[in-house]
Amino acid sequence: MRIVVTGGAGFVGSHVCDYLLGKGHTVICIDNLITGTKENIAHLADNEKFTYIRHNVSEYIVVEGEVDAVMHLASPASPKDYMENAIPTLKVGSLGTLNALGLAKAKRARFLLTSTSEVYGDPDPEHHPQKESYYGNVNPVGPRGMYDEAKRFAEALTMAYHSDEKIDTRIARLFNTYGPRMRLDDGRALPAFMSQALKGEDLTVFGDGTQTRSFCYISDMVEGLYKLLESDEHGPVNLGNPAEITVSQLAEEVIKLTSTKSKVVFRPLPQDDPKVRRPDISKAKRILGWEPKVDRREGLVKTMEYFTQKIQGQTA
Repeated sequence: MRIVVTGGAGFVGSHVCDYLLGKGHTVICIDNLITGTKENIAHLADNEKFTYIRHNVSEYIVVEGEVDAVMHLASPASPKDYMENAIPTLKVGSLGTLNALGLAKAKRARFLLTSTSEVYGDPDPEHHPQKESYYGNVNPVGPRGMYDEAKRFAEALTMAYHSDEKIDTRIARLFNTYGPRMRLDDGRALPAFMSQALKGEDLTVFGDGTQTRSFCYISDMVEGLYKLLESDEHGPVNLGNPAEITVSQLAEEVIKLTSTKSKVVFRPLPQDDPKVRRPDISKAKRILGWEPKVDRREGLVKTMEYFTQKIQGQTA
């Protein structure tokens, strides 16, 4: 297939590009590098099946020739990034999704939207783990609202194009994903802990550390996205690792793994930060035959190796 990947120079997007090329597909990567980087796709520069276009998908998208699928991954994804880029985040979730869907319509291509577990907001205990049927508990005017609502709107827009324009659509709700090519200054817990530990700094935990997260290694996530793209499922599908851990436990795992003498220090919990986050992946198992394979320790070791190289490169 000839596949367009928006946000293809980002953390997840660049791994998607690698995976698609490995399957023999032709890839057109579109990214404006707000949070992505050309370093993530530099190794693909000489691949004749790979094309990079620097473009903001919130503006009209032009791609020459046939397109078989559009995978719309473009968007800041960490709280630090989308809070610093509130309007671009809202634009890429609305106008960017509209333009990506418009491209899929013009080319009669399959379309996949990467949504997020953030559409569930701060879930109440009765909806834990989170199922696709849960409507969420989101504060539209809170500090995270620009990302949550942009993705919720993107889902609604995708379903409207499916029902009204008969576009062959997919919606993936991604839970916390980690691995090589995450930025050191990403702002999320795992890269922050890794960076702090490897530099011998204390690890900063926000709140009392009892809030939970579920971390999915990047190779598992990319495989799930591809299986969803190949499926006939149009409704939202959770993709993530249901192995739940508290943030304090994650910090201790990183300290042990890096053999640092760093300690854990606590800071106030930001407003609307979710207390629990764990995917119910029974739908993905049933429809896609997919579930994560990479154990958290294995994934953390690979991620630590990457961050170690990055930090050594900065200090060289």
